[in-house]
Amino acid sequence: MQNTVHFVLQAKGGIGKSFVSTLLAQHVINETGAVRCFDTDQENTTFAHYVALSVRHVALADQSRLINPKKFDALMETLLTEEGNFVIDTGADTFSNLLAYMVENEVFPLLRQARKATYVHTIVGGGDTLADTANGFYAIAQKVSGTRIVLWFNEHFGDIKTAEGKPFIETEAYRQSAARLTGTIVLYRRNPATFGEDIRKLNTRRHTIAQALASGDYTLMEKQRIRTFSRNVFDQLRALRW
Repeated sequence: MQNTVHFVLQAKGGIGKSFVSTLLAQHVINETGAVRCFDTDQENTTFAHYVALSVRHVALADQSRLINPKKFDALMETLLTEEGNFVIDTGADTFSNLLAYMVENEVFPLLRQARKATYVHTIVGGGDTLADTANGFYAIAQKVSGTRIVLWFNEHFGDIKTAEGKPFIETEAYRQSAARLTGTIVLYRRNPATFGEDIRKLNTRRHTIAQALASGDYTLMEKQRIRTFSRNVFDQLRALRW
């Protein structure tokens, strides 16, 4: 994995986008030794608060949520001309405007011409979040070209099934978009009283997996569950054909 660019996009807030960004950044570090991270969220700068990942905050939009071309151009200049692997977390509130701007300016074909392997990561959640997140995934799959898509399923909110009980992967929206996928990652639903509380603690303290495992603030069993969770996610990421 060299000279990769990873955009994390989803229209719905609170679905785990920043958490996915942190996991992805840690995977890149594990595989290559280094990563460069950017948080472009206007209002919720969760990713930028992970000090261990040295995330740089770049506000791409103004107060009316319109993309500031010059700020986006500056970020693109970095992605196009500098070596390394990049993870860019984006804001839910600017999803539509940012996606439209990236498509209009042919960002993904330009990155491909610069020999950057570019990926868009998006999340589909279960339960009540399925409809909104599925729409975001479908919009990306239909509008974006010249890049690869990684779909993350977040089971924290419930089963990845429609209100009628149909698995999302059997829906027309998924079938029409499946050919665009590099692969899928599942954030499996686990016991909320154990794994759930441990992951919440990890997120609240803005710790990476390595920090948690090295910290005296976590019990041995908390570390064991965090280790189990992270091993599963990283194994899935390692199995993808980047």
